[in-house]
This record gives sequence, C-alpha cells and structure tokens, in this order.
Amino acid sequence: MKRFLLIFCFFISVIQNHSAQVGYGFTVTNDLYHRMVNPKEVGVNASRSAGSFLLNLGVGPKIWFGNPKFSFSLEAQASLGFLGLSAGDYKGLGTAAFPILGKFNFKGLSTFDREGKLGFSLGGGVQYNRTEVYGLTRKFQNEGVTRSFFTTYIVQAGYGFGISGFTIQGFLRLGYNPDTKANVGHFGIQYDFNTPMLKKITSPESEL
Repeated sequence: MKRFLLIFCFFISVIQNHSAQVGYGFTVTNDLYHRMVNPKEVGVNASRSAGSFLLNLGVGPKIWFGNPKFSFSLEAQASLGFLGLSAGDYKGLGTAAFPILGKFNFKGLSTFDREGKLGFSLGGGVQYNRTEVYGLTRKFQNEGVTRSFFTTYIVQAGYGFGISGFTIQGFLRLGYNPDTKANVGHFGIQYDFNTPMLKKITSPESEL
C-alpha cells in the first residue's frame, strides 16, 4: 500500500508540472466472459462459481486528471451479466459486479491527446460481486446455500486506442480476497468518453 501511495503521489506531481487537465464523462464495458467464485461456506458442497458469456453490460461515471502523455482516472461501474449461471449445478440466473478503480493511463488511453494513438492502462481497486442475482432456487436454499454480495480486491490491465476523449481497449481484470478465498476474473472491451475532450473534435469542413 505504501508503495502504491508513493507511485500515486509521484504521478500526480508529474501531472501537475505538465499542464494538467481535468476531464469527466463515463465508461461502458462489455465483458466477453467473466467468472465469479463465492466465499467458502462451511458444510456446503454446492458449486461456488458462476460465469457469463457476452451478454454482460457495465456503465458508470469516470473522471480524469492528466495530459496527453498520461493521466490518472477514477471510475465506478454497475455491471450485470443477464444470463450468468453455474454450469456445475444450476441455482439461478444473473451476476452483478460493482468495480471501483483508480487507473494510470498512458499515451492514447490518457483521453487528452488530440491525435489517435495506441496506449495502455494499469490500475486497481475493490469490487463488490454477486451471483444468482435473480434468486436462488429453493432446493439450494434448503441445503444452506446463501448468495449475498462479497468483496474482492482487483487489478486491471488494458491495451487499446484513443483519440480526443474517446478510447477503446481490451482489458483483463482479476480479483481475490485472501480472507474468504473468493475470486473473480473478467475479460472484455471498455469504452471511455471524456466529455470536454469530445467537444473539441472538429472536422476540416467546420474550419473553412
């Protein structure tokens, strides 16, 4: 944690010394696949995991501090896997995730560069998760299975392209909680929209 804080302070000081800008907007994610593993429950043998393909949508607010070369961002999302389920023993439908992330964004993914460039991002935070969102079947309730929100600590890496406030990147997010042995994994596509920078996009015709 101390090392992270030192790195964070270093980047903020560098940003402040290089004509820092502030941006705000929103982020949208589509998990191509995710898998969640619930905390261990004493005396329960049912499958702890659930996964979901494709039909997973997340959206939330985002804010950036930085310049064309790199930025620091804060984001929060609400994400729902509409058809998430346990393949081992069906207990109900739906998965939900609420990730809260701080990220360092480099080059094209800073969102402040007017020219189109490739870039990468790296960050971490906390995520609240739940499986069987639409209801646990009575059979498993009678066996002592419970499904409530559980916490994991997450890291996320991404690589993609950005231009003047818009970015698209593929990402991998992994999470784990050493106290409960719960874990999560997400792989998908993320779209970012820095509203003030998007307003600066002009076409050659508009400048005539």
